[in-house]
Amino acid sequence: MYLERLTMIIEVVGQKELATVTDICAHTELPKPSAYRLVQDLVAIGLLEPVGRGQFAIGSRLKRITQSDQSDRSLLETIAPTLKQVATQFSCTFFLSRLRGKSVEIIHVETPDTGVSYLHPGLGKRPLHACSCSKAVAAFSTDLSLSCLVEGQLRAYTEFTLTNVQDLKTEFQSIRERGFAECVEEIERGMCSVAAPIARTGPGATMSIGATGSVRTFTPAFREKLGPQITKIASDIAANLGWNITTDIQKTG
Repeated sequence: MYLERLTMIIEVVGQKELATVTDICAHTELPKPSAYRLVQDLVAIGLLEPVGRGQFAIGSRLKRITQSDQSDRSLLETIAPTLKQVATQFSCTFFLSRLRGKSVEIIHVETPDTGVSYLHPGLGKRPLHACSCSKAVAAFSTDLSLSCLVEGQLRAYTEFTLTNVQDLKTEFQSIRERGFAECVEEIERGMCSVAAPIARTGPGATMSIGATGSVRTFTPAFREKLGPQITKIASDIAANLGWNITTDIQKTG
């Protein structure tokens, strides 16, 4: 019954584009207190969003799920060949990460074909505060906030890991300004990475691409040069996926 009521509300809002709780009650026969409570439940998880004057619209999370095929397999058809090309070009491992629920996961890795040694980051979840792939998403994604990061519960993987929320806020602001994130021995000694969101808003803000290597090769000068290049590669990927980067930049400029 609960799921059926939620579904009815989503259907009404989707059909009307904008709907008030009164509209929802008129079309579902739900009591107003129940409708209001259910709408707030949907807003809390991103399936609806308030748009002013008591109106609600379909939320960005639901749009992201339904409006295009953003399955891992579909994304990799476009992104994997590019990552393979740049992995060989830069002689280091490149990865693709995406937001899944409230965590960021590395879902694909490409290694160079140059015969040189490389570091492989592995697949799976990464902490929001200690990896470039997740910090790049956390800094730009509207689906994440620092409320996910609780003071005193942030694990120090090395002596370089940031565990103070205010320090992370400062770093996230820096990431937004320059467009890419870094991780310098924050999750593992001797290992560095640089990552950028695929786009600053929309579905691209929930995904990042990046590269990883040793401290010996990922020097400060190399990372400073690599960051803007990864940001450009990410923008090209977004364009290939049909995402409007110009609009994204205008929104965040």
